Amino acid sequence: MKMLRRILLATAICGIAVLVPRRTIAQTPTDPLPSWNEGAAKKSIIDFVSKVTKAGDKNFVPVAERIATFDNDGTLWCEQPIPVQLHFALDRVKALAPQHPEWKEREPFASLLKGDLKTAAAGGDRAILELFIATHTGMTTIEFEQIVKDWLASAKHPKFEKPYTECVYQPMLEVLAYLRANGFKTYIVSGGGIEFMRPWAEQVYGIPPEQVIGSSIKTRFEMRDGKPVLVRLPELNFIDDKGGKPVGINQHIGRRPLMAFGNSDGDKQMLEYTQGGAAGRFMLLVLHDDAAREYAYGPALGLPDVKLGAFTPALYEQAKTAGWTVVSMKNDWKRIFSSQK
Repeated sequence: MKMLRRILLATAICGIAVLVPRRTIAQTPTDPLPSWNEGAAKKSIIDFVSKVTKAGDKNFVPVAERIATFDNDGTLWCEQPIPVQLHFALDRVKALAPQHPEWKEREPFASLLKGDLKTAAAGGDRAILELFIATHTGMTTIEFEQIVKDWLASAKHPKFEKPYTECVYQPMLEVLAYLRANGFKTYIVSGGGIEFMRPWAEQVYGIPPEQVIGSSIKTRFEMRDGKPVLVRLPELNFIDDKGGKPVGINQHIGRRPLMAFGNSDGDKQMLEYTQGGAAGRFMLLVLHDDAAREYAYGPALGLPDVKLGAFTPALYEQAKTAGWTVVSMKNDWKRIFSSQK
C-alpha cells in the first residue's frame, strides 16, 4: 500500500511538472522582437510576416519568394558622423601617405592629411571617387579582404568608443533573425562596397557573402607566382545606390523583394521597386530621431540636414501616402545597440 501511494504521488508530481510549463508557454509566447516597443511599427512587421507565412491564407507566399532586402548604412548600423567605409578610406590615406609624398600638395589628400574634411568634401563626387580609387585598388581581392578585417579589428566609433561591428542596431538584428526563422532569405543591398561588406556581414548579420549586393570596382584575373588571383582595378564597375539598387537586385537575386528596409533617399527606388510587384509587399524606413542614444538627422521632421543618409520631407510624405512603415528610433526601439539597457 505504501508503495502504491508513492507511485501515485510521483505520478501526480510528474503530471504537474509537465503541465505547468506547457500552460505557461501557451500563455506567454516568446516575443520575436523584444527590443521593439509595442506599437504600430512592430505590429506591422509581425502582422505581415504572419499572413504571408500562414498556409492556406490568401496572402500566403511560397518560401522561394520570401526575399527581404536591407540597406546597410543607417539601416543596419550607424552611419554618422561619417559612413564607416569613408572612415576606413581616411585611415587608408594616412597609412599610404608615406608612399605618396605628392599627396601633401594634391587634393583631396592634402586636406584629408590635415584633418580638414570640409575642404576635401568641397571637391564633390570627383574627390570622393578619387579617394576611394586611391585607397581601395591595386591589390588582390584576398589582400583587400584582409585589410578590411584588420582595420575593423582595431577601428572604433568616435562617439560610442567601441568597434563598428558592435554599432549595429539590435532591433534590426532581431528582424533579420525573425525573418529567417520564417523562411525568408535576407540580403544586404547597399551603396557601400560589396567587397568591403562581405568579409564581416555573415558574422555580424548572419548574411552570407553571396547575399551581399553593393557598389563595385572592376577586377581582372591574373596569375601571380603561379596562383590565380583577382586584382582590383582603379575603375568603377557599378554604383549600387538609388536607381542602381533595383538593377543590382535584378542582377544578383532575380526576384523582386517581398520586403524592403531602408532609411534615406538612397533607398527610395528599392522600396518603390518592391512595392511595384504583386499586391502584398512590405516597405520600411528608419528615421534617426534619437540624439540621446544615437543621432538625430534628416529634415523630414525638422531635424538637421545631412548630405549622406538624407530622410527628406518628400520621402516622408511619400512613405505616408504609399503606406510604408516609418520607424522612430526614439519611440519604437527600447534599445538601439545590444549594449544598451
